[in-house]
Amino acid sequence: MTRNEALDLLHQYIKNEKMLNHCYASEVVMEALAKRLGRDERKWALAGLLHDLDVELVNADPKIHGLETARILEEKGLDPEIVEAIKMHNEKASGLERSTEFQHALAAGETITGLIVATTLVYPDKKLQSVKPKSVRKRMKTKAFAASVKRENIMECEKIDIPIDEFIIICVDAMKSISDKIGL
Repeated sequence: MTRNEALDLLHQYIKNEKMLNHCYASEVVMEALAKRLGRDERKWALAGLLHDLDVELVNADPKIHGLETARILEEKGLDPEIVEAIKMHNEKASGLERSTEFQHALAAGETITGLIVATTLVYPDKKLQSVKPKSVRKRMKTKAFAASVKRENIMECEKIDIPIDEFIIICVDAMKSISDKIGL
């Protein structure tokens, strides 16, 4: 599947602009993580872009979110490894524990985008370009800040041998590269 085909599919299923921006952010984060780890950047970016394809379709129900995306992508003939990583990004629906580098990277990478956005929005100028990685790290330690962000998912970065401080830098820098596109 080409990126343009993936974008068409994304826009077919997701209408909410904030959700689209989350998917774009997850795409660049996954691409940056793949680059850091010497993995297939296109493949990892596609997983980031499409991981929440069914979120509006299933009304974000954590018991089934990801499963419908997997079904849709399997029908489209997408790489089974991408489909599996997407299915596994929501452990509640899959009922299984993540076990591969790709699965851990997607869970950690897509989750940290929410913390980075929340951090951006407390800055006076609300600009991603102003965000410092140490500020994201500080807010990560504050459980009440962006309380719905699962810190344990973000910490899966350590299961892919990227220390949390480096992980935050990679992800913030990746998101800064599309700050205009995502309105931050």
